[in-house]
Amino acid sequence: MKAEKSVLTGLIGRGIQLSRSPAMHEAEGTTRGLRYIYRLIDTDLIDPDIGLGEILRAAEICGFAGVNITYPFKVEVVAHLDELSEAARLVGAVNTVVFRDGRRIGHNTDFWGFAESFRRDMAGARRARVLLIGAGGAGAAVAHALIQCGVQELLVADTDPEKASQLAQAACAAYGDGRATAFGDVATAMAEMPDGFVNATPVGMASVPGCPVPEELIEPAMWVADIVYFPLETELLRIARQKGCRTLPGSGMAVFQAVRAFELFTGIEAASERMEATFRAFDTYAPAGTGKDPE
Repeated sequence: MKAEKSVLTGLIGRGIQLSRSPAMHEAEGTTRGLRYIYRLIDTDLIDPDIGLGEILRAAEICGFAGVNITYPFKVEVVAHLDELSEAARLVGAVNTVVFRDGRRIGHNTDFWGFAESFRRDMAGARRARVLLIGAGGAGAAVAHALIQCGVQELLVADTDPEKASQLAQAACAAYGDGRATAFGDVATAMAEMPDGFVNATPVGMASVPGCPVPEELIEPAMWVADIVYFPLETELLRIARQKGCRTLPGSGMAVFQAVRAFELFTGIEAASERMEATFRAFDTYAPAGTGKDPE
């Protein structure tokens, strides 16, 4: 009897115990005839003196095919890698590391994951001017995805004005002057009357409740997207839906980034429909946790 091929992967991040990635990856691996093991490496649960470089080295020694990277390490991990994919280099952040032939290769599947979700579920949405809230590692991936999905003018707002400015400058350098503008607060950016906006901050997670935008600034004509997926309907999306806005939940990005990561780890094409079914088998409204990759 032919032995199953073994694949060991995992996720490095902080506060990730309720991640849906292990179930999605392992279920797809089993279907593909693999002995697929996906471990959570939660830095909240290990010695704080152990750094990211040491964790990556330990994963290599233990025979991992690669690891996913989430908050707060998507930018920090770049310094520990030997090579970056085109998407990772463009975005400046990594959420997937493949170990191959003694080298660490960084990829950004968040970029493709959000773009694929947006293309499938937001066809026809106006995109002349769009606001992105959050300029961290996940926000950077969303920024590039939005522009490549046809957004003409990107407004970038972050509580850290320097981060917003850096992301806007990077977008202009990649796509041309005037394609992105930085804002230090959401209210000022919303005064520009965007066609729609995306939340790429932790606000809205079960562990960080709230809405990243003052309710009165959300107009029915806007479309609203969130990359938070736990809960699936965040406070932002609930308010937007009640106002009649077209909405896009974070589940699509979560599933599609996992699909691409699975393919990078195994070299085998993944079935997005099957991985989405596993994702949706969870209790959507469990009482606590993170469940999201924004940064």
